[in-house]
Amino acid sequence: SLYSVFTVLFIYFTCISTVQTTDCLHLREQCINAGNGCESVWNMVEDACNISVLGNRCKAEDTVGCNRIIQVLADECPEFKNCVCTTDNICSIMTLLGKRCSINKDNISMETKLQWSLSALSKQVYTTNRSCLDVNRECVEDEVCNKQLSLYLKVCSVNKKCNVEGCQAAIGSFYQNMPSEVAQMMIFCDCIQHDESCHRAKELLHGKPCAITVVPPPSCLNVIHMCEENELCREKYATFRSKCWRHVTEKCYNDDACLETLIKDDMPCSANADCKAAYISNWGTMLHMECTCQNLPPVEQPLCELFHHMLHSKSCFS
Repeated sequence: SLYSVFTVLFIYFTCISTVQTTDCLHLREQCINAGNGCESVWNMVEDACNISVLGNRCKAEDTVGCNRIIQVLADECPEFKNCVCTTDNICSIMTLLGKRCSINKDNISMETKLQWSLSALSKQVYTTNRSCLDVNRECVEDEVCNKQLSLYLKVCSVNKKCNVEGCQAAIGSFYQNMPSEVAQMMIFCDCIQHDESCHRAKELLHGKPCAITVVPPPSCLNVIHMCEENELCREKYATFRSKCWRHVTEKCYNDDACLETLIKDDMPCSANADCKAAYISNWGTMLHMECTCQNLPPVEQPLCELFHHMLHSKSCFS
């Protein structure tokens, strides 16, 4: 069996240096350079887990064979445990990728923010009612912005099959690593009704259709429920609610009179800097997806409309 093959291989595998380190990347480098068979095992980890360069591709197929070799690695070489096992002693490739990819993302984020500090756009102060066509043109003419925009559009291109998750991740990275004033300039730009060039520019800047348009569109209730089941999205939604919609309490969710009052009064949000930052942080998550309240039972309509207003109304930012 796959397990016995891996176990036999480990008979020839002497654990790497006993120097204690919890740096997973450093442990891997020690393993590769040890010259004692460890490198071949790592190659098998990468092959079995369907990842070409460990850490560069932050997603792996969580196969039985992959996690078997990860478990053997943890059993044979306890120094790897911190990298591949949770505190509950459940060992899997996802634990390692989670740690490694968060390091990658932090490094990428710091590098990107450093590049943005050299951009002329980073000196701009956000003003309302900017044309998306003008904003797009300014970005393309700026070396730093154009480079970041190109990276994002490469993932979200309409010329190939849309990878929704990949495109959402690219949007999140694009907007959350740029200066706040530039993000607001792009996210809150708009177009007059019949300006087709402007509307095309707006779709590019806002990730449409790949990241936000699903056919048929989900109900806004489903979007919130899906978000609540995802740890990262749940945290962002909680921050968004607390910063923008503090007065909208869950007690109101099951109170029709309360819901009708909120919606009828156009339910103002706080619209301060923290609220804007929380709204921008939603971009790149399922909260940014278009949703609908059509074809729902009448009893679910008021709550759905509340969620739609909270997620997609720009009234408090204009």
